[in-house]
Amino acid sequence: MVFEPKNNAIRLANKIARLFALRITILTFISILMTPSAMLADCQLGFESASHLDAGFQSLYDLNFGAAQAQFSNWKARYPDDPLGPAAAASGYLFREFDRLGVLQSELFRDDQTFQQRKKLTPDSGLFDSELTLSEMLAAKQLAKDPASVNALLAVTMVNGLRADYVALIERKDGASLSYTRKGRKSAEQLLMVDSRCYDAYLALGVENYLLGIKPAPVRWLLRAGGANTNRGEGLRELQVTAERGHFLKPFAKLLLAVAALRRHDDQNAKLILSELHREFPHNLLYERELARLQTERGD
Repeated sequence: MVFEPKNNAIRLANKIARLFALRITILTFISILMTPSAMLADCQLGFESASHLDAGFQSLYDLNFGAAQAQFSNWKARYPDDPLGPAAAASGYLFREFDRLGVLQSELFRDDQTFQQRKKLTPDSGLFDSELTLSEMLAAKQLAKDPASVNALLAVTMVNGLRADYVALIERKDGASLSYTRKGRKSAEQLLMVDSRCYDAYLALGVENYLLGIKPAPVRWLLRAGGANTNRGEGLRELQVTAERGHFLKPFAKLLLAVAALRRHDDQNAKLILSELHREFPHNLLYERELARLQTERGD
């Protein structure tokens, strides 16, 4: 295959940025659906109980933003030096804005063209930015004292993911979102090196491997040359690890597996996964809408 060096390089670079931005779109849409299923039994956060943090995420994923922020504030008051508190609060503020601005529509991650034509939005980002900054500052202090701090590494991963979501879906800055995505992946890899039982971290690896692994060979080659992971089969296995053994991101991984099933036209498995999630989280109408959309497409 012959390429015109300059123009083709620019086009390929833009395409790669869009690929990563689409990954972020999927993460953003699904993140509002995930919830902790039990207290952390594997990945050790350094607390005997994370009940307030768990309860906050439970409310957040039920779209009860006020209750979520109340629980996150309680956690921050109990553990003012922990970076997970402000990172969780930032999640609440961002998802509230996504809901208010109508960002959380399934078409964004089901349809590449719709994503590319998305509009630039005007959010209220003041509280979001301040919480991210606080989380980063607290995480940096913890990592300076203990480079193996699970809380700090998890918080850094969350912060970079939230920043990537914000700039991709609201500001439409795909290049910046790619930069944050790479930073988040690195911190997830560090987290797994510290504690291989943090099964949620496998999600970041699985998403990258799967979504980039289904791209054409020339694009995969360029992505690998840039340090990306592009093994589709390995990506599905990593997603399955989180779907079976994860905590905060367990439902997230399940829905990604449903998306993978839809992309390979395996509607039956996709419907089974979505039905399970809808039964587990009946107050979140996004699952119900996806099931209804799938049933309409299948003519059920």
